[in-house]
Amino acid sequence: MNTISPRKLINSKWTRVKPLNKERHFLVTKVKFEENSIITHCVIEAVITKREENINWIELKDDSIWMHGWK
Repeated sequence: MNTISPRKLINSKWTRVKPLNKERHFLVTKVKFEENSIITHCVIEAVITKREENINWIELKDDSIWMHGWK
């Protein structure tokens, strides 16, 4: 399980374990918080295609789907 600090999530780099559409490397570009520091919105961007995707940030903790950093 990947450990993630919600405050350090913005601009973090991620690698998808099983690439989709030849997209493997991603960067977290947008994170929105509620007043009580709970993440309400998270957007990742594919590095090569610049395609943006909304994601539940909790999915990034699953190391069978995501690896922290670019590998």
